[in-house]
Amino acid sequence: MIIIGEKINGAIPSVSKAIEARDEDAIRDLVRKQVDAGASYIDVCAGRAPENEKDEMLWLIGVIESETDTPLCVDSPNPKLLELLIPRIKTKGIANSISGEGDKCDVLLPVVKEYGWDVIALTCDDTGIPAKADKKTEIAFRLIQKCAEYGIPPDRIYVDPLVLALSAVNDSMVNFMQAITDIKAKYPTVRFTSGLSNISYGMPYRKIVNQLFLALAMSVGMDSAIVDPTNRDIIATILAAEALLNQDKFCRRYNKAYRAGKFG
Repeated sequence: MIIIGEKINGAIPSVSKAIEARDEDAIRDLVRKQVDAGASYIDVCAGRAPENEKDEMLWLIGVIESETDTPLCVDSPNPKLLELLIPRIKTKGIANSISGEGDKCDVLLPVVKEYGWDVIALTCDDTGIPAKADKKTEIAFRLIQKCAEYGIPPDRIYVDPLVLALSAVNDSMVNFMQAITDIKAKYPTVRFTSGLSNISYGMPYRKIVNQLFLALAMSVGMDSAIVDPTNRDIIATILAAEALLNQDKFCRRYNKAYRAGKFG
């Protein structure tokens, strides 16, 4: 499982406060904890006022890069900002994200190609986020084909089928899983990613819904997740699911992590 550490996000009140105060120590601490917990990438998202996003992202990236060589997943709804940031970053990472909305693909994909980055592709377009698997799949196919026009192969694309809240859309998980299955049938080397919190919005005891969403999604091919790598329950879920899916020979990673006190 490719773990994208989610903790450096200005939508989190404590992180927003650290960004506003330019508290380098607080950001460095979040970086160290996620890297030590096994994050494959560090997500970085200012998530605050759009007019300050450029300066805040440049500051965050500078602090993170001074602390670790772990690659970044650079997260912004503004493709022009990502276009500006990517050439300034030391290590190839993941651009988050393109979609079928507006000109996002044509703005961002040339720089993704030039610098050899991977890219997250969201299954939404100018009509919104579809609920049904066939529409999610249709948008994903268009985005994969658009990437191909820029010489970006499927194995550098992370499709996010954008799961909807189960409390509002009862077949949300079923459609999410079907979309992964259908996309993977045509493009077997495409990767898949998702955050966890949307699925459980509006429900009690959200953590169990998130954990089971993660395990079920892994069972149909989701191989990446945007999660808190310091969350012991999440790490236990990932490791147990990998063992159950025959992705961990003799359960070695599971047993090693347990002995190291990563969970349990």
